Amino acid sequence: MAPLSATSLFDPSIHARRWIDDYCARRRAGDVLCDTRESAAWAAMFEEVATVAGDDLGQARERVQHHAEDIGTGFSIPGDTEERPWPLSPVPLLIGSAEWAHISAGVVQRAELLEHVVADLYGGAKLVEKGLIPATLTAGSPFYLRPMAGLRPPGDHHLYFVAFDLGRGPTGEWRVLADHLRAPAGAGYALENRLAISRAFGGLQAKLNIERHAPFFAAFRDGLAAACRRSEPRIGLLTPGRYSISYAEQAHLARYLGFLFVEGADLAALEDKLYVRTIGGLKRIDAIWHRIDPRFLDPLALDSHSQIGVPGLVDAMAAGNAVVANAPGAGVPESAAFAAFLPRICARETGRDLILPNIATWWCGQDRARATVIEDIDNLLIGPAFGVRPLGLDGLAPVPGAEITGAARDRLFADMALRPQDYVGQEIVRLSTMPVVTEAGLVPRPFTLRVFAARGADGHWTVMPGGFARIGAAPDVRASVMGEGTWSADVAIHGPEPVDAVSLLPPADTVHIRRNPGTLPSRVADNFFWLGRYLERGEALLNIIRVMLGNSIDADAGGALGPETIGRLVALVVNGGGATAPASLKRGDLMQFVRTALESEETHSVRAINRLARGIGKGSRDRLAADFVRLLDAPYPTRGGMLDRTGSLQRRYAALAGLSAEHMGRTAAWRFHDLGRRIERALTMARAVPAFGMAGTGSDDLSTLLDLADSQISYRQRYLTGIARVPVVDLVALDPGNPRSLAYQIERIVEHLRALPVLGDDGMEEDQQAQANTLLAGVLTANAARLSEPVLKQVERRLYGLSDAIARRYFLQGAEPLRAAGMTLA
Repeated sequence: MAPLSATSLFDPSIHARRWIDDYCARRRAGDVLCDTRESAAWAAMFEEVATVAGDDLGQARERVQHHAEDIGTGFSIPGDTEERPWPLSPVPLLIGSAEWAHISAGVVQRAELLEHVVADLYGGAKLVEKGLIPATLTAGSPFYLRPMAGLRPPGDHHLYFVAFDLGRGPTGEWRVLADHLRAPAGAGYALENRLAISRAFGGLQAKLNIERHAPFFAAFRDGLAAACRRSEPRIGLLTPGRYSISYAEQAHLARYLGFLFVEGADLAALEDKLYVRTIGGLKRIDAIWHRIDPRFLDPLALDSHSQIGVPGLVDAMAAGNAVVANAPGAGVPESAAFAAFLPRICARETGRDLILPNIATWWCGQDRARATVIEDIDNLLIGPAFGVRPLGLDGLAPVPGAEITGAARDRLFADMALRPQDYVGQEIVRLSTMPVVTEAGLVPRPFTLRVFAARGADGHWTVMPGGFARIGAAPDVRASVMGEGTWSADVAIHGPEPVDAVSLLPPADTVHIRRNPGTLPSRVADNFFWLGRYLERGEALLNIIRVMLGNSIDADAGGALGPETIGRLVALVVNGGGATAPASLKRGDLMQFVRTALESEETHSVRAINRLARGIGKGSRDRLAADFVRLLDAPYPTRGGMLDRTGSLQRRYAALAGLSAEHMGRTAAWRFHDLGRRIERALTMARAVPAFGMAGTGSDDLSTLLDLADSQISYRQRYLTGIARVPVVDLVALDPGNPRSLAYQIERIVEHLRALPVLGDDGMEEDQQAQANTLLAGVLTANAARLSEPVLKQVERRLYGLSDAIARRYFLQGAEPLRAAGMTLA
């Protein structure tokens, strides 16, 4: 008999059964998810985990987290300076297709009801007239935007994308905990969770027939497009910017859906139409899916203090030329107070009860409800009615009334007597649990489920099959204690029938070939240009520091290089703002000088330049490769001596340069990135040659110049007789075949500007092209023997002027470019 292999000895089903038995021993009796022992779906899921991760659940958790980080999933909370990794559990929440059909029907019913309510509030106000909604509930809500009253939105819909938080009780009933209508977040996290789980456990899809997310996103995209007037609309995702807590999720969604990822400064309203500012002029944009507070969408019509909105957006919307999802003001029913009235509205307006009931809610703006809350306060949650902290509470989160005691309760009752409309009482919800991996193994933890619904091209609602679960950190099953949760989990809807493979991509044989990379917003071009400049500037400063550390700081007298050469290196750093001049050229003072140039937070040091580049990278995640962003985000090196840290940073800069040279598509975005690099490198050479290559300089200076230009090997291959001034100057300044020379940089600048779009159709040079051509002609006709410091200073000034001309032409900001002659309106 042949011996058993290691593979044959490993039986995933044994580990799956052990994990399930262990979990069931820990769970609470009566919990709906305690039937895990009998569920074939849970057994199949754990068998797949065991097949991939062996008998180590900790390895499964690490594997899933690794995939989530590779995808680029992250988030932040207010006050964070760094993005946090998205916490993803390796165990998805499994829901059968029959149970999901009930949830889905309830979600669609609720979305339709809320659309009806919003349309009425901004239309005929019949619900108020019938007494189904108190007038003060609308008038007192900060979510009600009066300028939107009477405005008929394009497509006749206020809501296009909604989200609901659901909780499941221990016996299996589902209830709605919260509605999200203003700028619902989290769909991108649901998508990223699914991607990470699919990569980690690729067999789950086939084993469980899990429903896919792609049809949902396709329906949403088609629904927005159908509401637009143009047959091939341009759609954007409007973000508040990279400091948004879910910026990474927004960038991923924009990339996945093929939407332009824009900020308010990218957009302009002109003659009741909406445009995006691009390097080719103003281009029409037909629909906006926004992720900012609706009050800030238009400083002219709404909050005049807004710095992130688009002046005139509401006028474009009113004219039917801009679809805004969701419409400003649609969040009125999102307030907790509204939950007290939705069951009655549903019954009266539709003749049916809510399929997914609310948690029981009492709005204290009504006398009877307030009396109920005060009488039963120890058994209720007390929270703000409209999402604004009232004076009687310490925060926005609902608080168990039993925990409000003494002076705090007196303060609550006093304010409730003055402004009862600011408060609600809600029942305390107890949640069922799901398995989660901890150091102790598989344990039960309470969860909530966020589900999403989108309006399709036919106007009907489509529900994302799953959403994502948020898992509490502690065993306490009260929803109020769980808060936002500590972990997230994929939600897999499984059934008996195979699921067709669906993608947002069309079939391979029907794809229309396209080599145009699409619209490049001016802000993005600006970011890529300065990302190139900062990376090149940081590399140049590191080069100077490397030369000083390697050749200069050997002894108090100055080491291998003479004091005049050291002084010129110091001057380059000082003139660039990297550090203030040292007290002397002695070793101690020079070491402190170099340390400042590397790490100071108060100068334009390497660390400060890195921080600027990282900031741009964080704001360009939808267009940069994950490896590029990861390198930019890498921590600043702190171990080892300064030479070690310098070497580590130089290798990082080299990797970034290699990624941009070999992995970035030759799009307009890449051209602006390379333009920034070329201008900064040309400036570096225009400063270095006068410092080290003029008549009277010695061999130390010339060798240093070759070091700064990374041209030592090139020089010695050409000239075997030793170092000489004119050949050195020719190589680093005028040789167009040297990729580090001044001439080479200007040739590349001219090439890029020729390839970028122009506004006019007369074939004449634009200002930036003319300036670049003048620079190139001067450099190509120069003679190394006669190249003087005044000539190079003039080149430096012209490079700065060229940079300004590029910015004026392509980086459209403010109102002035809207009136620019020849501006294209497409």
